[in-house]
Amino acid sequence: MIEDFHRIKRLPPYVFAEVNALKADARAAGADIIDLGMGNPDMQTPQHIVDKLVETVSKPRVHRYSASKGIPGLRRAQANYYGRRFGVKLDPDTQVVATLGSKEGFANMAQAITAPGDMILTPNPTYPIHEFGFIISGASVRHLPATSGNEFLAAVSRACRHTVPKPIAMVLNYPSNPTAMTAGLDFYTEAVQLAKKEDLIILSDLAYAEIYFDDVPPPSVLQVPGAMDIAVEFTSLSKTYNMPGWRMGFAVGNERLIAALARVKSYLDYGAFTPVQVAATAALNGPQNCIDEIRAVYKGRRDALVGSFSRAGWDVPPPPATMFAWAPVPDQFKDMGSVGFSKLLIEKADVAVSPGVGFGEHGEGYVRIALVENEHRIRQAARNIKRFLSQAPDTLHNMVAMDQQRSA
Repeated sequence: MIEDFHRIKRLPPYVFAEVNALKADARAAGADIIDLGMGNPDMQTPQHIVDKLVETVSKPRVHRYSASKGIPGLRRAQANYYGRRFGVKLDPDTQVVATLGSKEGFANMAQAITAPGDMILTPNPTYPIHEFGFIISGASVRHLPATSGNEFLAAVSRACRHTVPKPIAMVLNYPSNPTAMTAGLDFYTEAVQLAKKEDLIILSDLAYAEIYFDDVPPPSVLQVPGAMDIAVEFTSLSKTYNMPGWRMGFAVGNERLIAALARVKSYLDYGAFTPVQVAATAALNGPQNCIDEIRAVYKGRRDALVGSFSRAGWDVPPPPATMFAWAPVPDQFKDMGSVGFSKLLIEKADVAVSPGVGFGEHGEGYVRIALVENEHRIRQAARNIKRFLSQAPDTLHNMVAMDQQRSA
């Protein structure tokens, strides 16, 4: 049998595996690990959404196969959401597809639009599916340093001039996972103009549309006149309504691209369990004050983290959006890299974070800190880190001594 399958060989070793293994070992040994690594929302799904699921699941007819592209009522609810939130008019029959989370939607869109050897432009660092969804599909990827201004668009322009074969699509992700970077409507306007000039498809990940802390909500690329000609946008209910395990997301936008995605999905799945889709419809159509409450919790956690970590001796820039902080590795630990520093935090501070290099080589020197513990636990993490940093000279001295002994 072939030792390594072709697509598997194209996937690098899982960067987070070492950190996850160390975290599991520490917990098995009885350590109280404060896990700020995985972006797994910890709050309760709003009760009216849960109630709708319970109400629906008792009906025998909903246990049959569902609709791959989403039940009509759910697609109408998503179209209505775009209308009231962004002022964007969508046809629920031709411009909306319900996906099994935005991650699955992105991966299946990659299957739908790329041929082996096609070139895709992705920011770096970025959420892994933005890159590996295309790599699994047989495409090639060119990385562009992740920014949200003219620098990024200038890099896109250069890539279109100097890359062979010429790129067919570019990925945008604002608010960004992992960097929490945001973009305004002016940026999207220029991005659409450039994409039309270079004949590029725009794939926009807007999963954190409702987790923002400034006064101005993040816009949608589809608000730009003409964007519907070339763009598809992916959203998710995971963070907006605290529904990560429900696996419900959407792709909306250009009819031709949405039709391609729907056709691929029709071969792969029958859609989410119907009661989940009905409950997701209730989320979109029901009271929206729960979104404000969820956002306020994340803001409180953000402020607690930034303040307490700063007092502990680790300056963390306050993220303007998302449920993550993108923090530089403290200077005294930079030489060990983000994976080494993340492992050391588990060993010496009982705190887990995600190494930045796991999101691309340009993420080296940073770690991603998820706001998935309550404020009390965040402050406890800060106390652990303060103690760890105060012992840093001895820790580094001992590590150097051990390295010298091993090399002797």
